[in-house]
Amino acid sequence: MNQDHSCVLCDSKDTHLYYSNENSSYLRCSTCELVFSPTRFHLNNTDEKSRYDLHQNNPEDKQYRAFLSQVFSPVLDCINPGAKGLDFGCGPGPTLSLMFEEKGYSVDLFDKYYANNPDIFNNQYDFITATEVAEHLDEPGKELSRLFKLLNPGGVLAVMTSMLSQEIDFSSWHYKDDSTHICFFSKKTMNHLAKKWNARIKFYDKDVVLFFK
Repeated sequence: MNQDHSCVLCDSKDTHLYYSNENSSYLRCSTCELVFSPTRFHLNNTDEKSRYDLHQNNPEDKQYRAFLSQVFSPVLDCINPGAKGLDFGCGPGPTLSLMFEEKGYSVDLFDKYYANNPDIFNNQYDFITATEVAEHLDEPGKELSRLFKLLNPGGVLAVMTSMLSQEIDFSSWHYKDDSTHICFFSKKTMNHLAKKWNARIKFYDKDVVLFFK
């Protein structure tokens, strides 16, 4: 099996065709259960950024803040005063970082297109958030592991992404229809990462997971 068919999370060669339509094909890893689209179906950077530019992320939008509270609230409950954070994949209208700053926390930003500051990878953090980011990653295993390594002992990595479950009919699932969404996690996938990192894991609702170092 060629490299394009290896799992982008755990590098397993044990992958098989999961679903195919006129726009893309999706493979499923038998080891970690990640479902992913092979590289040949991915958008180029210009087209990808054009899609992100359409996002209306407004810090003044109460509904958007309520959406982000799915991550904000559980993280806030487990960090200490003075904790230093990173909002990874903050997008064109950083809002989650502002919510933490309003509570007195200092938060760095990183985004491939809107806040590309590689110096953050030399830092250590008490908490890192990645909201609606994991599904966009070309190499989720590499990128998420790099983030976890940036945590101080006792730190937390919070990931929010719509997770696949047995109840979801992938063929009609709207989440896959966004062409920038190229990998899809299940609870088993998240547990695979926790075991790899020797992390404590806790799920919140259906789409939020916290990894504790």
